[in-house]
Amino acid sequence: MQIGPYRIDPPVVLAPMAGVTDKPFRLLCKRLGAGLAVSEMTTADPSLWHTRKSLRRMDHEGEPEPVSVQIAGYDPAMLAEAARFNVANGAQIIDINMGCPAKKVCNVWSGSALLQDEPLVARICKAVVGAVEVPVTLKIRTGWDREHRNALRIARIAEDAGIAALSVHGRTRADRYEGEAEYETIAAVKASVGIPVLANGDITTPERARHVLDVTGADAVMIGRGAQGRPWIFREIAHYLATGEKLAEPTPDEVATILLGHLEHLHAFYGELAGVRIARKHLGWYARDRPENAAFRQVVNRADSAREQIALTRAYFATLAADEPIHEAAA
Repeated sequence: MQIGPYRIDPPVVLAPMAGVTDKPFRLLCKRLGAGLAVSEMTTADPSLWHTRKSLRRMDHEGEPEPVSVQIAGYDPAMLAEAARFNVANGAQIIDINMGCPAKKVCNVWSGSALLQDEPLVARICKAVVGAVEVPVTLKIRTGWDREHRNALRIARIAEDAGIAALSVHGRTRADRYEGEAEYETIAAVKASVGIPVLANGDITTPERARHVLDVTGADAVMIGRGAQGRPWIFREIAHYLATGEKLAEPTPDEVATILLGHLEHLHAFYGELAGVRIARKHLGWYARDRPENAAFRQVVNRADSAREQIALTRAYFATLAADEPIHEAAA
């Protein structure tokens, strides 16, 4: 898949997820096979650009290209300035958020709330595309609710405004993450525009990725929740798309190596206190659905130092080493 001057290969992309797709996770997913990893959303409000959180989100040093940064807001001029600011800070692709269903985002007329105002969508897309020399992409849902599915109109508006690629989560805002993704709408969007389309929603296995590409005609798949606790899903999907064969599941030892490296990067990136706290959700995702997971979480969530968190995690995986591969444990 081509986005501006950048070839995205393999066509398997990490979705932007607030509080998840930080620099340590993006680097990990890229190392494990993601062709592109989109940052968690950054605010278009310039008064917040120099907070510790924003500065950390804008840290792209050492990140493999292309660096894709998502911006969120509602004002065309402010979003255009945010795009320029992020390009100056290393962004090589700008992604506009019109897909987030969170109340705190929609209540300030951002994220998927924007889908209710098609003229505003057009003004935002034109303003951002006109503000920067790098490719601009857009992430949307299929509509605000099931009675107001307007993804096809939004897609044509985006293409006319110069948007370089479009990611479509196959649910409305009202659906949030409930029910099954509606791939037929993504297929209709792909058939109606000439720009690359990325299909997003419920892609958790290599077989599902192949199925979604086949039924939608999309140019790439975008993986969100399916990568939580399972960042190797990108190499699994890439291998399956290329060969039709499944990779062997990682062993507990392999998972331990990946996870411990992730923890160490989180501790270094955020500092010990914040890194330990942020790591807890990743630990829960990695160990999810194993019978011993409840006891593990109770123990590891009590760790208040990086050293203790690492030690407890090593001990947990040591008990798994003699068992079968993790399979769906971290799915």
